[in-house]
Amino acid sequence: MTTAVSTKAPAKKAKKTAAIAAVPAAIVDRAPAVTGPNPFVGMRPQDLVSTAQQIGAQCVQEPTLLLQQQTRLAQDLMAVVDGSAPAPATRDRRFGDPAWQDNPVYRMALQGYQAWRDALTGFVTRSVMDGRSKERAQYFTDLLMDAVAPTNTLLGNPAALRKTFETGGLNLVSGLVNLLTDTMTNQGMPSQVDKGAFRVGKNLAATPGAVVFRNEVLELIQYTPTTADVHARPQLIVPPQVNKFYVFDLAPGKSLVEHLLRNELQVFMVSWRNPTAAHRDWNLDTYVGSLVEAIHAIREITGSPDVNLHGACSGAMTMSALMGYCAARGEKLVHSATLMVSVFGLDSQSQLGLFATPEAIDAARQGSQARGVLDGEELGRVFAWMRPNDLVWNYWVNNYLLGKAPPAFDILFWNNDTTRLPAGLHGQLLDMLTLNQLATPGALRILGEPIDLAAVDCDKYVLAGMTDHITPWKGVFSSVRAFGGQTEFVLSSSGHVQSLINPPGNAKAKYFLNDAQAADAEAWLEGATANQGSWWEHWGEWLKTRSGAKHAAPSSLGSKRHASLGEAPGRYVTEA
Repeated sequence: MTTAVSTKAPAKKAKKTAAIAAVPAAIVDRAPAVTGPNPFVGMRPQDLVSTAQQIGAQCVQEPTLLLQQQTRLAQDLMAVVDGSAPAPATRDRRFGDPAWQDNPVYRMALQGYQAWRDALTGFVTRSVMDGRSKERAQYFTDLLMDAVAPTNTLLGNPAALRKTFETGGLNLVSGLVNLLTDTMTNQGMPSQVDKGAFRVGKNLAATPGAVVFRNEVLELIQYTPTTADVHARPQLIVPPQVNKFYVFDLAPGKSLVEHLLRNELQVFMVSWRNPTAAHRDWNLDTYVGSLVEAIHAIREITGSPDVNLHGACSGAMTMSALMGYCAARGEKLVHSATLMVSVFGLDSQSQLGLFATPEAIDAARQGSQARGVLDGEELGRVFAWMRPNDLVWNYWVNNYLLGKAPPAFDILFWNNDTTRLPAGLHGQLLDMLTLNQLATPGALRILGEPIDLAAVDCDKYVLAGMTDHITPWKGVFSSVRAFGGQTEFVLSSSGHVQSLINPPGNAKAKYFLNDAQAADAEAWLEGATANQGSWWEHWGEWLKTRSGAKHAAPSSLGSKRHASLGEAPGRYVTEA
């Protein structure tokens, strides 16, 4: 694989090295140390119990290490009591209130909490457990320490305590109402977003367009051009099956669709149908076959012999299977491809599969087969517990201790607008991730054709996120090496969703480029150049050179054969 990234002359080596070193350091400080469970596998209580038992067994097997850590903990706690302990770290946003530094009681509580956390971490790190077991144990201890953080209690949260005095306890009344509501309507999880603030088709997924093709699996949306001229080759966006498509068409200013239209591109979008148990047998063949039908509809509407494909996460996996199928059949339906935040397998270094044991995988497969689908709310809960401080305890404090309504945040609304996975596709995704089938020539058959991604030689633009906790960037880098042809690898300074929604204008945004071939991800980053701004702009220029000549924008959407079936965002996106 050729990793060609930037055509600009590189900066001086010292300046480049400093820029690269500075940004990851700041980012890593905010990134979770351990990713945790695989959303497609889930996290079984017995796996956590087994991990706790393994930690207990280490206490028995290594009494000397246990005594050493207890002695160190006692020393640290004594230092807290006598005032000689160092000032508590302030990087953790949970302890950002000035009281944690200025109030001696709160300062001591924070120092004691950090001493306990350091003791547990030290014991796990120094134990004789194998590397994978240590990672599971670290995830478990992090989960435990996050749960018992003083900020999750009324007396241990200075902001909540002040609020209680200011309101005469009305915040606790509101918090109790919020708790009861979440217990009845949100399966006991704290609500992350005010769902009443958004409406799909009104203030989300509101870019004008029309549904120009529909089959049992998907609707195809064509967007209304916003420029007088457009490039001849159309763009087709393939969203993940585990989410609804409008992550690519959020509010104005955050819409990737809007950005592409401004760049004189013809844009089409797949809107997947939300499957039910009646669709339990839908698998990768089903989804790839429906995409082929959609591409042929686009070809008829636009007159273009091929398309540029864009996909993210599981959508990019489906897109890759489609490209492998086309390569096997010698069909030239795809001119170039953009793959965003997607991995093809769980390698030994990936923490996404910490609890993806054979037993857990079998249980996950049997569960979806029994129900016919993998429920979207179940996926959402696993995603939340992958980042509990941000996606669970933050809202516990906001909703129940402060008594506030959850925020009106478009990304979180989309994240909570869940979809289901049919059992057939869920089972295949488990096999693809655990057996690395996409990247292994001949291991996967699509519509009867053996897939070899090395035969996919169209130009590819691959995006990863440096702090991505779902598809770690090094896994993305490793996955795309399975492709043939030219690949541009781009690393955003953001996380999973924040990398996708990266509109120009964010002064903090950065992305990394490297025009040299690299044997591994670390070597690639070492030689990369940091660029200020959004990768969307760099990508836009890359796309234009692969989108053909310009001609007058179409005066109407669809064609005689594929007439409008209704306005965007269509019917499937609103089906429960």
